[in-house]
Amino acid sequence: MSYQWLTLWRYADTFLEAAWLTLQVTLLAFALAVALGLLAALAKSSPLAPLRWISHCYVEFIRNTPVLLQIFIIFFGLPSLGITMSAFTAGVLALGINVGAYLSETFRAGIQSVAKGQLEAAYILGIPRHQIFLSVVLPQAARAVWPAIINNLIQLLLGTSLLSAIALPELTGTATVINARTLLYIQTFSVVALVYLVLSNLFSWLGTVAGRRLFHPPLVTPVKKSGWRWAKKWLINPVKRENAL
Repeated sequence: MSYQWLTLWRYADTFLEAAWLTLQVTLLAFALAVALGLLAALAKSSPLAPLRWISHCYVEFIRNTPVLLQIFIIFFGLPSLGITMSAFTAGVLALGINVGAYLSETFRAGIQSVAKGQLEAAYILGIPRHQIFLSVVLPQAARAVWPAIINNLIQLLLGTSLLSAIALPELTGTATVINARTLLYIQTFSVVALVYLVLSNLFSWLGTVAGRRLFHPPLVTPVKKSGWRWAKKWLINPVKRENAL
């Protein structure tokens, strides 16, 4: 058993390179997803019917088709139209478009959570529309949906494993190649699962820290002790009851 792990240790550099590639795809695709999601959310709330229709079609198509099929369409389908790209670019584009559709609904829910009275007050004060969105709507909407945004980031990280289907050497694709060379299936996939677990928890922790620094009060507030516990202690302890009386 120790010999098997020593054999796998020789591929430590390969695992690190795959993890770094996975992080690059995740962060670039998430940046694209945030931009597309915000644009789609604004278009869905637009008074212009064509913009609402385009946003609706985009969200419905992405949410109701498999993400693996979307990856295949971009990587294998677009070259038939004369548009060729690397597996890395296709992966970033496919995952960014996919997660962007889900983020659009998240952003739209956050925008709708902002009280209309605040918007009306900003209009009365003569604040420009773009300044209202940046200073009034966006901070409150982001605070309301911040946990959902971080959850989409983690789902995007885990979704990079599908890019092994187009021969991108990320974590899962690299594990498949190492398995073919060593036949150490349990050990190899255990290492990859551990890396995914570490990266997911890292993103979750960073999201929590960023949320506490960006939003005041913090996203998680301490729960106060309920009054019935105090009443129970007061009824049980006769000394405290006599002093109170």
